[in-house]
Amino acid sequence: MAAAGPAEVVVVGSCMTDLVSLTTRLPKAGETIHGHKFFIGFGGKGANQCIQAARLGAKTLMICKVGKDSFGNDYIENFKRNGISTGQNVIVIVAGANLLLDSEDLKRAANAICKAKVIICQLEITPAISLEALKMAYSNGVKTLFNPAPAHAELDPQFYTHSDIFCCNESEAEILTGIPVGSPEDAGKVGLVLLERGCKLVIVTLGAEGCVMISVDEPIPKHVPAGKVRAVDTTGAGDSFVGALAFFMACYPNLSMEEVIRKSNFIASVSVQASGTQSSYPYRKELPQDLF
Repeated sequence: MAAAGPAEVVVVGSCMTDLVSLTTRLPKAGETIHGHKFFIGFGGKGANQCIQAARLGAKTLMICKVGKDSFGNDYIENFKRNGISTGQNVIVIVAGANLLLDSEDLKRAANAICKAKVIICQLEITPAISLEALKMAYSNGVKTLFNPAPAHAELDPQFYTHSDIFCCNESEAEILTGIPVGSPEDAGKVGLVLLERGCKLVIVTLGAEGCVMISVDEPIPKHVPAGKVRAVDTTGAGDSFVGALAFFMACYPNLSMEEVIRKSNFIASVSVQASGTQSSYPYRKELPQDLF
């Protein structure tokens, strides 16, 4: 059941169905090889982030569009199983339903967006709609968390100025700034560039190396390392991190950002120890209770 009352974390973004074949290697051009396993999973950056926040205990709402087909129906049921409110379902009959989320949809969801504690946006829907959602939330005092993925080299400058938290990985950082990121020091250089563009707080994720954070208030880059684990599947780990980040920002607002990042690192590190994307995301009851 979806939690009563206003959503704490609202996600405006994408949901996708993953069709996954496992093989021992990639085929060469023109070659056909046997796979040893096939499965269907739930994905999409927006939905992934929403699912992780919900599993940790946040009241969540997903604003998205899905196709009128078995994939779309299954995704709505997936949200319901995870306690995520989808409100009134808006279903369209096209493969690229994500790209049909529009301004009218945001207006219908404006009450939920403006009452949230945190909103998350990415770039798997039309960028102008993500920016409009960020602006709507920002102007109403809602904390805005922006994940510029997939990254666009010519990102609208307003994304920087309307994001309270700007969170990107190494490859996204390089696309946005032209600075290759191979170390925490490189990530710090990226952070300084993004602060100059108007960001307030930047987080550059570094996979197994954790994150680097830098902000207007603390303009010296700080490396927040992640614990060492044996990774099985890193798919969706970044989304697990962002979802956890939003959860702690919304539900534990008095924590320092460094502590929020440290806890989110831990949750993402749990997700990489299992196969799949959303199927690997931990529930609160599965985590050490001193994390909360």
